Amino acid sequence: MRLKLLPLAILLLLAAPVFAQVPDQSGEASLEADTLQEEPQIPPPAPPEIVEIKDSDNDHGHSIDLEWELSPDDDGTGNYVTGYEIWRGEMVDGKIEFKLRRTVPYGVKIYTDRGDAAGGVDPLPNGKDYWYKIAAVADEDAKTESEVYGPVQATGEWFHTGKTPVAVAVLIFASFSVAFVIVAGGHIDMKQFFIMWPIIFVLIIWLVLLIRLAAGASVNALWFLYAIPGAIAGSLGLAVSIGAIGFLVGWFVWRTKGEETKLYVRPLSGINAVDEAIGRATEMGKPILYVLGLGTASDIATICSFTILGRVARRVADHQSSLMVPCYDPIVMTVAQEVVKNSYAEAGRPDAYDEDQVFFVTQSQFAYVAAVNGMMLRELPASNFYLGIFYAESLLLAETGSLAGSIQIAGTDQVAQLPFFIVACDYTLIGEELYAASAYLSGEPTLLGSLKAEDWGKAIFIVLVIVGVIAATVGWDQFIEAMTVRL
Repeated sequence: MRLKLLPLAILLLLAAPVFAQVPDQSGEASLEADTLQEEPQIPPPAPPEIVEIKDSDNDHGHSIDLEWELSPDDDGTGNYVTGYEIWRGEMVDGKIEFKLRRTVPYGVKIYTDRGDAAGGVDPLPNGKDYWYKIAAVADEDAKTESEVYGPVQATGEWFHTGKTPVAVAVLIFASFSVAFVIVAGGHIDMKQFFIMWPIIFVLIIWLVLLIRLAAGASVNALWFLYAIPGAIAGSLGLAVSIGAIGFLVGWFVWRTKGEETKLYVRPLSGINAVDEAIGRATEMGKPILYVLGLGTASDIATICSFTILGRVARRVADHQSSLMVPCYDPIVMTVAQEVVKNSYAEAGRPDAYDEDQVFFVTQSQFAYVAAVNGMMLRELPASNFYLGIFYAESLLLAETGSLAGSIQIAGTDQVAQLPFFIVACDYTLIGEELYAASAYLSGEPTLLGSLKAEDWGKAIFIVLVIVGVIAATVGWDQFIEAMTVRL
């Protein structure tokens, strides 16, 4: 019996260490679990400090600028403070309700809150009170908010103070132009002009002063002594360029006022052919067709065409030929009737004017073209003039006129239509040549002097561009700095 119990006792002795180790293993596991549960949370960072929140300058409103000091815990690495939340609040039922506007990265301390007018997708209407607060974010659960700042409103400004140099330069240009036009009209002579110019200059200074005051700028009693130099200092190239053009306009206008002074203007073949086309119609006993295009009376190309129409109508009256002016726009028709009527009166033949020479057709584009084309094939005019704004009908008109055997002179500022006129007409005024034609034909000092000044101005700009390229290449920073336009 004792021998049978001996193996059992040996087994119990061997198993005892195993059972003794079980409590130790469970204790270690429990310690590890407690350690994980007691891991410390990320502490919230120090709050940012709002420096200023104000309406954005020089805009139409619906914008507010925010600036704050970074949190002291923001070291610029993003290891702790990861960003900032911008909250905007509105008054609702006597309480301020905040909504998150944007989250910006660490290191950023400015933000512009922009929105739409009332009723927009993101409304930020002018004149409404808003409150702001900014939160430094270290973690989703670790944020610290600044104090609430407000109320602040968005407002719109009517004058962009940053564009004062442009206003000054334009005023200088306008004053030169007006003064020289007055001189060209014979109201004053050049000696009186040089006396009048300082007075105009002082008036410009005070006008800018009033604009600045109305815009809310703070000025002192001596502001007018340095306003203009200070305004143009940041945009010297712009002020000099516009001022130079203004002087050139006035100078050439003054030169053209004398009967003996003749300014050279590059001959335009299309304009030189006007008298030939009218003479051809007179010899053949056929009418002249003048088409003003599809523009309105306010379009520059149409206005230039009115001037040319006046010259053509006067020649027609002198030669006692027949003129047809079908119009697309009723307002254009009214102006054209007055132009032709005055031209006949200047030619000394007011009785020869017939109101039916200028008539309204329709404001439907291709119906108008069909009517004019039918007129060409029935009347077979000796000369056709297409001067103004044209679209898809340009080639239809020019091809029909070519089939009718007419001499054709065209001109438009619509670049896409120029190729059709060039291939189908005898003479074509390209782009600015249409504008120059009105000055060339009228001989008005104001128009001719302005045209000449523009040509000189273009030459000056080309030279400045070339000099600027050379200056940038060789590193002439002073010239580049002086010619840089700052708005």
